Amino acid sequence: MDINQQCVVALTWTLKDTLNEELDVLDEPVEFLIGGQDLFKKIEDALQGHRAGASVALQLEPEEAFGDYQEQLLFLEKRELFPPELEEGMTIEGSALPAGCNPEAPKDALYTVTEIYPEHVVLDGNHPLAGIALRLTLKVEDVREATEEEIGRGTAGTGFFRIQPIDTMPPGSNTLQ
Repeated sequence: MDINQQCVVALTWTLKDTLNEELDVLDEPVEFLIGGQDLFKKIEDALQGHRAGASVALQLEPEEAFGDYQEQLLFLEKRELFPPELEEGMTIEGSALPAGCNPEAPKDALYTVTEIYPEHVVLDGNHPLAGIALRLTLKVEDVREATEEEIGRGTAGTGFFRIQPIDTMPPGSNTLQ
């Protein structure tokens, strides 16, 4: 079956930056809905017409992937506002930021704790790959027709290339992750 709109593809990949530094390798196939919300448009376009066994290599510029890096999404907050177990690399939903944090911090962003100082914490609301051009080598492991449920949801249930909006996350997920 050729890849077209409203089908599900199982992909493996190698993701690198433009300096050829490996950022991610997916050895086990993951399913994505073509024509839904699972993949960036440029990836979907590059996969069109291919079938199982095909390899596709492409480069994604920041505006085609996770966007440009936005310095206004960096926030320096008081350390005392956060629990003692806070660690670098943890993520915090904007809607779950402690009282007393900068009111300018968008509530619909996902913040990564990038640095912890004795008096302050640095929160970054950018995606970790924002501002980076990416080289992606995909291998199509399988192609199948999408189910009506997948089409209705607009996803095969995989969110690697998309950050799920805060208001659609499952209940109870608004804590440190």
